Amino acid sequence: MTALAGTSVLLPRAPERAAGLAALLRDAGARVTVAPVIERAPATDQDALADAVARLRAGEYAWTVITSVNAVDALVGTPGAGASPPLADVPTRWAAVGPATVRALHAVGVEPELVPDDASAAGLVAAFGRLPGPDGERVLLPLGDLARPTLRDGLAGLGRRPDVVTAYRTVRSALPADVVARRYDLVVVTSGSVAREIADQLGTAAPVVAIGRPSAQAAREAGLTVATVATTPTDDGLAAAVTTALEHNP
Repeated sequence: MTALAGTSVLLPRAPERAAGLAALLRDAGARVTVAPVIERAPATDQDALADAVARLRAGEYAWTVITSVNAVDALVGTPGAGASPPLADVPTRWAAVGPATVRALHAVGVEPELVPDDASAAGLVAAFGRLPGPDGERVLLPLGDLARPTLRDGLAGLGRRPDVVTAYRTVRSALPADVVARRYDLVVVTSGSVAREIADQLGTAAPVVAIGRPSAQAAREAGLTVATVATTPTDDGLAAAVTTALEHNP
């Protein structure tokens, strides 16, 4: 990964979320700046979230679908979530969108039964489409406030009954002036929200590496140039994508 020597990469994520990728890129010689452009905030309607968790623990949902680490944090942090039985023992089947959400569920003792090869909402819909299931099967979707309707509409089209609850909000985190003033060879975007904030706060001059197809699409819609898309939504996958992008665009 010598192609990274002396290159400047921006990771617009919270330091704890960026640590693994930042270490990989720095070990390869890149100059890495870590500065978030979004942060998680509690859902406005906490009562609705608490009611959803109560229904989940009561066994009303055949499936619970996790599309973000933030959703796991929100479910665990909801008042009453720690009551008996713990979330790991509630009578539901769990689905996770990709490696990060699988790890988050493992951390609270949950083993997801469904993880799509395509780590996206569309991939989850396709995976559910290959499963037998009775019409009207209830599915809990604890999503962020900016989530697109892809998952909800796709599951409804399969005959499931998706129940969407806002588990968290995504709010802007302003980049420091010194971060904005620097020139970057590459920016890593890990969600559509990050892509839109990068275009708004930093501009569209620097090419980006996207963690997946949905974030790449959002980046293009925001006017950003997508250098490449990671083949896997992991730190290793993103590091490899950064290397590929810089090798082809020195």
